Order: sequence, then C-alpha cells, then structure tokens
Amino acid sequence: MSQQYMRVIQLLVGTESKMIDLSNLHIRFLAKLWTKQTPANCQIRVWNVSDNTRSYIEKESTRFTLAAGYKAEGPQTIFEGTVVQVRHGRESPVDTYLDITGASGDEFNNWAIVSLPVAAGSTFKDRYDAITRELQKYGITPGHTDTLPDEKLPRGKTMFGMARDQLRDIAAATDTEWSVQGSELLLLSTENPLPGVVIELNSATGLVGFPEQTELGIQAKCLLNPKIKPYVQVKINNQDVQQVQLNLNYRVSPDQVILPSIADDGLYRVLSVEHSGDTRGTEWYSDLICMALGQAASRGLVARGYAG
Repeated sequence: MSQQYMRVIQLLVGTESKMIDLSNLHIRFLAKLWTKQTPANCQIRVWNVSDNTRSYIEKESTRFTLAAGYKAEGPQTIFEGTVVQVRHGRESPVDTYLDITGASGDEFNNWAIVSLPVAAGSTFKDRYDAITRELQKYGITPGHTDTLPDEKLPRGKTMFGMARDQLRDIAAATDTEWSVQGSELLLLSTENPLPGVVIELNSATGLVGFPEQTELGIQAKCLLNPKIKPYVQVKINNQDVQQVQLNLNYRVSPDQVILPSIADDGLYRVLSVEHSGDTRGTEWYSDLICMALGQAASRGLVARGYAG
C-alpha cells in the first residue's frame, strides 16, 4: 500500500434487505481474525446513534460489515458476520454509545448438523464437498481448498453430528486445518499459505517498530492493512526481527525447546491478525502473529516446561 493516509471506514448494520450506514459517526473497533476452528469476533463501539437507529439495530439487526482502509483504495472489508449482542449506555452527560459484538460463522458453529450417507469408495474430498453443500444453507460457501489425499473408504458410513466435528475429523486425518473467514470455509495444509499476493512489511509499507520472535510465532505491528488476513503470506526482512537468545546453560531435552523459526527467505504465513481503529483517535493498526512457511503452528511453540 503506497498511500497510507486519509483513513476511511464503512460500517453497515442491519438485515439483508435493509442495511444502515453508520460510517459518518465516531467509531472504534477491534476485529480479531485467526486460523482457529472457532468463530472470529469483532467489537465495535459507535457514539451518539439516534434513538430510531439504535432501536432498529437492537431489535432487527442480524448482520454487519466493517470495512476500513485509506482514500486511495477505499474501504476494504476486514470483517463481516452476524450480530451476537447489542448494548447501549451513556459515556458522559452528552455522549451515548452503542456496542455491537459480532462473530463470523457463529450460526454455523452453533447449529449446523449434518446427517449424510457416504458410499464405500468415497474420498476425503467427497466427504468434504458433501459437508460444504449442507453449509450453504447457513450462508457459508466453499473457499480455497488444498488437495486432499485420495484415500478411499473401504465401506460405507453415515456422517452424523455437528458439522464442525465432522470437519475436524477430516482435518485430523489429512493434516489440514479449516476455518471460516467471512462467509467462506477454507481448508489448507497446516503448513501452507493461501496462494496469491505476498504482502511486504517494512518501514516503507507501514511496519511499526520491530517484529519479535516469541513462543507464539513472529509478532509484528503495522499501519492498518485490510489485505492482511489469516493464511496470507507476508515478507519481513530478517534483519528487522528481534530474535530470542536461548540460555545454553539451561539444560533441557531437545524436544522441549521448539522456537518458531526465522524464515531464510523472509516469507511467513499469518496465523492471526487484529485490526484496531478509532476514527477520531490515533489507533489504526494491524497486529499479526505469523509462522515461517513449512512450519506448523502446533510445532512453533516453546514447551511449557521451558523457562530459559
């Protein structure tokens, strides 16, 4: 992003047939996105909403879309989901607020049940495709899917239970992971990124401070960048990364010390990102945790017994 100034935002709340635009009001938000198999969430506060608008949102609203960015490219979606909770209050004698809590894929996660017969000889992809067809009634569409093993079932079976549990079974058997991003269901290898553009993070493109090597992964902060999403690739100059120096005198077995590696080529896969902003404040950042390509998140940790 070459022009990261003149911030813009768009917040639409309501139903599929009627969305109310709150973009011109004072808005503060925190959108948390990740590769976990649980719904992402978003917290939004809007100040001084009119009584009629507040009443409609509290009684009727079911969906919302939050977009942010800069004037050169316009607002780009950073979160879309369902309204889980709405509350209002007074912050001062003259200022009221409306808090909106939202989740992505929440209805699917809580209510989607599958009962599907699976014929002998079906593959993992056959089973995955059958589940995705069922999920479309919850507004979830299939997104990017990595190639799955072509192992075939020796006999027929019935897939029955929560859709999320059936997806977890497929992921565990194929060394993949799934998550809902917006309204899309993604299934990727535990070590692969989404194919496509690579986002360079440096001082010229909005990198703030220095990335750090932590037990959770490589943590970095930049000016808000709506293109940064879970699974995408980012490129970081290794010289910018603050690395952990292990105490070699602290004796532990080799399998206890498993630090996230520094990528030789500087390419990392985003595991989670938090977009935060305040339209009348200084906050307008993206905080991300990423892992070197080819390194699974579950293997990029410091064992609990390590205290060096």
